[in-house]
Amino acid sequence: MITHPRSHWVVRGLCLGMLMLAPTGAAAQESKSGPLAKELAQFLDRAKTNTVAAKDPAAEDQYVAALYFAGSQLLVVSARYSAPILLDQKIEQKNFMDVYIDLNSASIPDSKIFVSDLMVDGLQARPNENQPFDTFESATGQWAFNRDWRGRKISEEEYMEQFRQADERYARMLGVLLARLKKSN
Repeated sequence: MITHPRSHWVVRGLCLGMLMLAPTGAAAQESKSGPLAKELAQFLDRAKTNTVAAKDPAAEDQYVAALYFAGSQLLVVSARYSAPILLDQKIEQKNFMDVYIDLNSASIPDSKIFVSDLMVDGLQARPNENQPFDTFESATGQWAFNRDWRGRKISEEEYMEQFRQADERYARMLGVLLARLKKSN
């Protein structure tokens, strides 16, 4: 077989280009919360409301609530509450904003998780350079998913593990809210 003298350079260039475009293991991690956040936003848009709350089936005194700013931000809080009957009544009366406020201000502190999902696209480990970044706050600390693991003095692998854990918890919170909305429709 006779080949053109420059053909091996073409093949090498194509292979190098494919390698550069292929995502790395860390970069390839998809957001589990992304599709759920978008689905929740669609439900809230259709219902013409900006709040929802639900009892979390994981514990008798655990709740989840969300405040939605159409197309720009989804704030979600999950926490245990010392007087569950009060939140049960507020949910029954569809006073979701009150539940959201109570979970943010009067919940059991060590149980609280707060997520700020900017762009309403779920948690994103690697937002684009000019895109706002998401945050996840719990009793173990606050994590900003802004691609700056070096500034936090952790490895990229540790950053991606924090993202994976936060994303799974956020996806679960969104699932509780979506189950509530689907049940009421």
